[in-house]
Amino acid sequence: MKRDLLLILLGLMIVVFNVKAQNWSDQEIEAKIDEIIPKLTLREKVDLCHAQSKFSTAGVERLGIPELWMADGPHGVRAEISWDSWNYAGWTNDSITAFPALTCLAATFNEKLAYQFGKALGEEARYRKKDVILGPGVNIYRTPLNGRNFEYMGEDPHLASKLCVPYIHGVQENGVAACIKHYVLNNQELWRDHINVEVSDRALYEIYLPAFKAAVQEGGAWSLMGAYNQFRGQYCCHNEILLNDILKDDWGFDGAVITDWGGAHDTKESALYGLDIEMGTGTNGLTFSESNAYQNYFLAAPFYEMLKNGDIPESVVDDKARRILRLMFRTNMAKTRPLGSINTKAHQGVARRVAQEGIVLLKNEGGFFPIDPEKKITIAVIGENATRQMTKGGGSSELKPQFEISPLEGIKERFKNATIIHSMGYASGDPAYGRVLPPPYDLDSLKQAALKVAAKADIVLFFGGLNKNHHQDCEGGDRLQYGLDFGQEELIQEIARVNNNLGVVLVSGNAVATPWLDNTKALIQGWYLGSMAGHAMADIISGDVNPSGKLPFTFPVKLEDNGAHYYGEISYPGDSINQEYLEDILVGYRWHDTRDIAPQFAFGYGLSYTNFIISHITTNGDSFEKEDKLQVSFRVNNEGDTDGAEVVQLYIGKENSSVPRAQKELKGYQKVVVKAGKSTIGSIEINIKDLSYYDENIDDWNLEKGAYTLYIGNSSNHISIKKQFNVR
Repeated sequence: MKRDLLLILLGLMIVVFNVKAQNWSDQEIEAKIDEIIPKLTLREKVDLCHAQSKFSTAGVERLGIPELWMADGPHGVRAEISWDSWNYAGWTNDSITAFPALTCLAATFNEKLAYQFGKALGEEARYRKKDVILGPGVNIYRTPLNGRNFEYMGEDPHLASKLCVPYIHGVQENGVAACIKHYVLNNQELWRDHINVEVSDRALYEIYLPAFKAAVQEGGAWSLMGAYNQFRGQYCCHNEILLNDILKDDWGFDGAVITDWGGAHDTKESALYGLDIEMGTGTNGLTFSESNAYQNYFLAAPFYEMLKNGDIPESVVDDKARRILRLMFRTNMAKTRPLGSINTKAHQGVARRVAQEGIVLLKNEGGFFPIDPEKKITIAVIGENATRQMTKGGGSSELKPQFEISPLEGIKERFKNATIIHSMGYASGDPAYGRVLPPPYDLDSLKQAALKVAAKADIVLFFGGLNKNHHQDCEGGDRLQYGLDFGQEELIQEIARVNNNLGVVLVSGNAVATPWLDNTKALIQGWYLGSMAGHAMADIISGDVNPSGKLPFTFPVKLEDNGAHYYGEISYPGDSINQEYLEDILVGYRWHDTRDIAPQFAFGYGLSYTNFIISHITTNGDSFEKEDKLQVSFRVNNEGDTDGAEVVQLYIGKENSSVPRAQKELKGYQKVVVKAGKSTIGSIEINIKDLSYYDENIDDWNLEKGAYTLYIGNSSNHISIKKQFNVR
């Protein structure tokens, strides 16, 4: 009897728990909003639409509507910022896990990892009591000079689309809104606050919009951030075409549009052309608000006066209030939200796995890597980037991690039998937003010391690349050159003369020129890897983990080989007023393939410590209609003695197209894990309708009939087999 009673009580508890765990349905949310809006005063509605501090908007206390709190964080939750200045608040409990930057995530080609990344980031944001996390960024990598490329997911719209969706799902499972950014065409930092971008409808729809569309329609993103720049003469944060016509009408976005900080420029346009929440406005756009207080924002007192005078109908602010309240019911007014967690072993594990799978092996002459960690050898670790903290600087994505394992620390811990000697070799200044600080060292002395260390080592590992300083990988300014700064190129060549057993690790979020490549035996692209950087680096260098990362963007040999730079200054960076994307749809590998310009390293390229063979490629037919699916099956053999993972990539091109097209475009991929000496079967499925191009004559997508070519390979320029099929 007692046992039966306990079971009944347990059942009731489970029912009660399940009821409590259910959040508002869409219908319930809309009904609640219908009740609230008539109770709001006009002033209260307006106050929902603009900031009350650097990172929050007001609630309505008398109705129990909470404040909305936001945080920077495409790859970690930013440290707490003061209420009304850009100074840090000085908290001692806001240290977090730093995850790898999104270029690294893109290099994994792993959607499951993207979900884990988002889930862990959302848990940390929830612990910090944030309602909106400002990321992910999916602007397209157009030029290797863009200072903010490290925050984005590469040059291909299909790859960015596939990875941002699970990231968003993971974040939002925590009751925290992802804020997809920066919508759209914010593909450079130079003159970002005003440059007017002119681009064809084809390039807009085929290259620059797909990841945003996927984020909205597949990811269900609850918020979106407008870009600083203009598009066709109108600022992106209040742009009739982008926000009203495309985002809200065509795509059915029901969330809230938030400005980038200082991205609003006009009250009436902000009101009528799609903006919902205005953040960061000041007399110089970002930092000054003392005499330009929050009630003077475009969507504050001026908006209120226009509404009160009837210049703007109240239905406009009602729509904004509805969207903001909808965002709140999904986040801080949800029935239940997870409590969140921070700096857990699980989060550190996610950061390490993303770093491991994102690191790309670009060259490995004579099996330089992996280096046996059991050998008693002398390893010279040279370069400032072996010890430099890479979570600092970079602009708004800078982080305050609980710890950051440097590459030198990681190598010392893993290679305990080796003698590790470090020399700085070169130096840059400390991170400083908007300016360059000179290094406090004699650079020639650093170089000479490094050469002495290199001469007496068995192996030299040079850690170079870029950093998070202004004019490097940093918000607010683009790089000034494609080559490496601080004398690194000359230093690499001089090291090779005293010790040719040299491997280079590039720490960067961008491609760089590699004129020194022939002087090295090996090259790794190492990214900004966050808290677990050094451990992940050591995992790859030691062979504990077999590299499987693939480049999410192309390394051109020289800058002029890049499509954005081919047409001169009007294409990049523009004339300071206007800019024309003259390469049109031929971005990245599309340009190199179609124009037959050999890259230094191709999109999708990455080596392994084993050898894979892709074979036995079959399709489910050779003739298809628009509503059909093309299924491609293949076998991957691992012919080496090391377990590993290969990314099989499916590209498709149109033969004899009636419009200009890229030779081929990525349409699918699969990452497969194959045991040493074994094989596995994989498959990729695509929708035939996704082979359409955007037809400017009909302002819609158009699927051409006729012959297409399917390309299967492991990079854009390494194709194992080509196969024709027909669309009828």
